[in-house]
Amino acid sequence: MRLWGFKSPLSHQFAASKRQKMKTEFTDISSTQKKIAIEIPSEVVDTKIDRVTSDFGRSARIPGFRPGKVPAKIIQQRFREKILHEVTHDLIPMAVEEALRERDLEPVDTPDIRDVVINKGSALTFTATFETVPPIDPGDYETFTLRRPPISVEEDAIDKTLNQLRERSARFDPVSGRLAEQGDSIVLDLTREVVSGPKSTAVPPEQLKPDTRKGVTIEIGAVENPPGFDDEICGLDVDDVKEFTLSYPVDHATSELAGTMVRYDVKVKAIKRRIVPELDDEFAKDIGDFENLDALRTRVSEDLKKEAEQDADRQVRAELVKQLAERVTVDLPEALVSREVDRRVEEFVRRLLEQHVDPKKANINWEEFREQQRKPAQEAVCSALVIDEIARRESLSPSEQDIESELARYAQRAGRPAATVRAKLEQEGGMARVETGLRREKAMNLLLSRAKIVTV
Repeated sequence: MRLWGFKSPLSHQFAASKRQKMKTEFTDISSTQKKIAIEIPSEVVDTKIDRVTSDFGRSARIPGFRPGKVPAKIIQQRFREKILHEVTHDLIPMAVEEALRERDLEPVDTPDIRDVVINKGSALTFTATFETVPPIDPGDYETFTLRRPPISVEEDAIDKTLNQLRERSARFDPVSGRLAEQGDSIVLDLTREVVSGPKSTAVPPEQLKPDTRKGVTIEIGAVENPPGFDDEICGLDVDDVKEFTLSYPVDHATSELAGTMVRYDVKVKAIKRRIVPELDDEFAKDIGDFENLDALRTRVSEDLKKEAEQDADRQVRAELVKQLAERVTVDLPEALVSREVDRRVEEFVRRLLEQHVDPKKANINWEEFREQQRKPAQEAVCSALVIDEIARRESLSPSEQDIESELARYAQRAGRPAATVRAKLEQEGGMARVETGLRREKAMNLLLSRAKIVTV
């Protein structure tokens, strides 16, 4: 066990004195929360104070004294707060770590240190409050019965996938000899300017500035188009110029435009028609190495079956996690639950950013969202605690080859050399997370291998 990032064990002097005289008193606040009162003997404190005083004395600059010749008493008077701070910073973590080691306790987070009293010639006293993982009984883990959905691929699903491939393969052909109509894609140079705001609120100055965009492609008839926009651009031809004003309803989805009057100046650069290819042998050959449409259909069926199998596996694992969580009846350490909630919120924010959505501008009640994550977070923590206990009982641990393979997957996703990824993880203390994840995966695989899985 290592707290506060220690790099070295206790000093021999502290360890020897601690074994003889350091006093500790443990209190069980709850099944997860503990409190320890510690008293470090005065001789250990004084020895440390003298050593820190000596360190200060070598560099102290005090009028009337040569460097390194300032009496210790004056150093301790002049730098009392700094000296005592450094002494407590050194002694308290070591004392807590040793006290926890003696009781074979491991906190889930850094202990909360309070009530510190330190003076030269007296014992150093303080309290440390922390949470621990309660004893977990996984029960008989040979008895899991898990349900697996049947694997089937319907013809409708194959047809839907093929049509999606057609839609993605659509091309845009230039239109000539007619005017723009519904279903066309029209390319515009466009300037948009808010000319008046809603009566209830003032329009911010930045919204009054014209917004000019070149080469904007708009599908006539698309649901996201402004109200009335399609009617204004239908019937235009290439090189046509038009100015028109639209009134946005007060409940419009784009809040900054709701209730405003907006003037548009547009110039048509091109008119195109979206052409979806026919579903035939030629289409199959165009999108891949397929001899004909039947070969493409077979590949789609195989891919859908593989996806269904993977989804079924995920459902089986999810049910196993749920059943594991149900076996935990003790109180959970709040630190672990809060940490899991944080992780889920951070993951959601990351997905928003990947979709180019600003989390600060998203219409989300973050306090409510966090509260919604508590129940699934508690379930995740419960299942993780059971899995960890099973891994301990079964003496499961990842091999070096397992770790190297996992790092290789990390490196491939990050596009970096595996050695670089490993060095960064070691520097940031992330290797423990990798090993924990692999150990839990081994435990999950063990449970799945012993469980009774029925298809329903």
